Amino acid sequence: MNSIFNNYQDEIISTTILLIVLFIIRAIIVITVKRIGRKSGTTEARAGLIGRYATVTLVLIAILIEAFILGAQTRDVTLVFSSVFAVIGIALFAIWSILSNVTSGVIMFFSFPYKVGDKIKIHDKDCPVEAIIEDIRAFQLILREDNGNLMTYPNNLILQKAVTLLQKDALDDSTIL
Repeated sequence: MNSIFNNYQDEIISTTILLIVLFIIRAIIVITVKRIGRKSGTTEARAGLIGRYATVTLVLIAILIEAFILGAQTRDVTLVFSSVFAVIGIALFAIWSILSNVTSGVIMFFSFPYKVGDKIKIHDKDCPVEAIIEDIRAFQLILREDNGNLMTYPNNLILQKAVTLLQKDALDDSTIL
């Protein structure tokens, strides 16, 4: 046990420092996102979702840095990451609408002027929508129409259409099923 520690002492210390730094960065990001969420009136669930996106990004960065700490050659790391990103790129191209909705969800977290409970009108020439926002999720908005019908609306489309705020805080808790 002592010989393992002695042989890999520098790597163990570097890894420990890396983990501590990344935990601090993650904590700062999560606290900042929650503060922005509270200030803009979004739900804790949305702030948590953005925090998870940041955590996944930090884990990928940590894996890359850890590979160099453990002595991997740049050529080898480049080969692995380019192969992985090629596969991910092809998969994301195949499902671009999902990626588009997730990206729109992140954009909406920071800059969407409407919040849960607001009554909005979406100006779509084919299918105009007038509804109350019940939830804002990673992929879509959950809307409740005046007749009680529940509707989902993709995040990427809500950013492409003109939207009018009809009434602030129009959600009546007694109408939620």
